[in-house]
Amino acid sequence: MDHDYYTDIITFNYNDNLSLNAEMFISYDRVVENANDFGNGNIVDELHRVVVHGLLHCIGYNDKSEGDKLEMTKQEDICLEMRNSFT
Repeated sequence: MDHDYYTDIITFNYNDNLSLNAEMFISYDRVVENANDFGNGNIVDELHRVVVHGLLHCIGYNDKSEGDKLEMTKQEDICLEMRNSFT
């Protein structure tokens, strides 16, 4: 992945033209750390963000450049805001 730090999620995208097909591996320890370091301490919220992040990768979003990271975060926020209408 070309970085020297632990990640919270690794997504393997196996999509074809007709289906969404992927594997996501989530580091729960990193999710807990990130919830405490960058979020509000709510592990469930951070876990939801990580899952949405992985799904966004599957549909074509990237986070290599600063601009890509900003757009990814924007899309994560939109998805997480929609989550509130389902709970």
